[in-house]
Amino acid sequence: MAPAAQFELAQPPSDAISALVFAPESSSRLLVSSWDRNVYLYDTQAAAAEGSQGQQGSLIRTIEHRAPVLDVCFGVSDDEAFSAGMDWQVWRLDLATGEQTALSRHSAPVRRVVYSRQHGLVISASWDSTLHVHDPTDTTQPPLEIALPGKPHAMAASPSKLVVAMTSRLVHIYDLAALASGLASQTAPVPWQQRESSLKFLTRAVAAMPSDAGYATSSIEGRVAVEFFDASAESQARKYAFKCHRQTQPSPADGAPTDVVYPVNALAFHPAYGTFASGGGDATVALWDADAKRRMKVYQKFPDSVAALAFSADGRHLAIGVCPGFETGMDDYSGQGRTKILVRELGENEALPKGKAK
Repeated sequence: MAPAAQFELAQPPSDAISALVFAPESSSRLLVSSWDRNVYLYDTQAAAAEGSQGQQGSLIRTIEHRAPVLDVCFGVSDDEAFSAGMDWQVWRLDLATGEQTALSRHSAPVRRVVYSRQHGLVISASWDSTLHVHDPTDTTQPPLEIALPGKPHAMAASPSKLVVAMTSRLVHIYDLAALASGLASQTAPVPWQQRESSLKFLTRAVAAMPSDAGYATSSIEGRVAVEFFDASAESQARKYAFKCHRQTQPSPADGAPTDVVYPVNALAFHPAYGTFASGGGDATVALWDADAKRRMKVYQKFPDSVAALAFSADGRHLAIGVCPGFETGMDDYSGQGRTKILVRELGENEALPKGKAK
């Protein structure tokens, strides 16, 4: 039986989702990190266990950590991953055996970790205001430590660049080849570019364009910005920002229409089409055409805030992490029973820009 256009994964985490990512080769292998101190590996296309009540997919492995896990990424293959979290550690995970190997230790929680397939580097960003650059094939080599001018909140790697978004609207862009050379010589390179974010409020997410042309950032104030690496005046004139993930609701005071602004928690670029998805605290996901500067689609509202997004490597699936956010100011937070992972099978032209249909 063909899978539904959208389905819910069986056996989701028991607390909030911090990140999710598809494998570099298999379009059905999905990693999820959670505040419940675990990393989960799923086969999204497998049949669910009996009694799963309309859910699909199977949980292949759970890897327990000592503290909440804030980020996870795949490594050189579908059997290698890296995690980072509140235990201040960066871990290499063998997904075939479940074995964990420490790569480095920061002096504060580690917010983000990315792997560059083009350069074979693992880079972690910690709230101790440092980056650690690792060679995962040589655990005896100490990581290269790079001091940052602010606390990092989001990070993404394109084929040649690393984008780090920090407090105070600071954005540093590093050349990955320079980071590889710096690791070999244990000399921290200067950023390739230093920028001020186009967004006035705290950056929540960064996603790099697979084309290596630029990146998108999102903020807690319902906005997304699209920027380009090329520093020429012509290229910089193409950058733009727009409002999104906002809802008009009646004011509690007098019933007048009020614009309610939600954080944009997640961004993900389609691997082939140049379009991207955004997910917000308003419990919606939207598809955008980055070149045409237009919204292509808004999916039906989800039960809770959208925390994370990921496209599969073949671009045919979009994974959506849904869990309660703090938009309502709840004091007794619990993701138990409300955390969900949904996988959408995209139509042939669903993520394709208008006018470029196959």
